[in-house]
Amino acid sequence: MKIETSINIRANKKDIWEVLMDFNEYSSWNPFIKSIKGIASIGKTLEITLPTMKFNPVVQVKKNEECFSWQGKLWIKGLFDGHHQFEIKEIDENNCLFIHREEFSGLLVPMLKKQLETDTRQGFEAMNKALKERAEKAQKNS
Repeated sequence: MKIETSINIRANKKDIWEVLMDFNEYSSWNPFIKSIKGIASIGKTLEITLPTMKFNPVVQVKKNEECFSWQGKLWIKGLFDGHHQFEIKEIDENNCLFIHREEFSGLLVPMLKKQLETDTRQGFEAMNKALKERAEKAQKNS
C-alpha cells in the first residue's frame, strides 16, 4: 500500500532542504512528526516521534536538496514496515514540488489500511502545508 501527497512550494530547494533536515526545530513547526533524533546519514538509526507512536527507522537515502528516506518497522520486520520518502523536485529557481510518500507492507497493513488512508494521509498533508509556510518564510528572509 502506498500513500503519496505533494505540494508546490515557492522557495528554492536549498531553503526547503534546510527546513526539512533541521530536526532540532521539528517540534516548533511540524504537526505530524513531533521530533527526529539522530544523524541523517545512510545506515544510521533515527528516533522518530509521531503523535501516536515512536519508532527507530534506518536512513536509506540522503541526496542533498533532492531526497531523504528511511525504512522503518513496527516491532519485527514483516509485521508492519514502511519506506518513508521526502523528495524535492525543482520547477524553477524559486519553485519546487515537494513529494511526501510512504510505501507500507506487512501482515498488519490490511487491518490498518483505513487509518493509513485517513489519519496518516492527513498527517502528511498537514506536514506539507507547515513545511511550505516555513520554507516560503525562509525564502523571503534570505
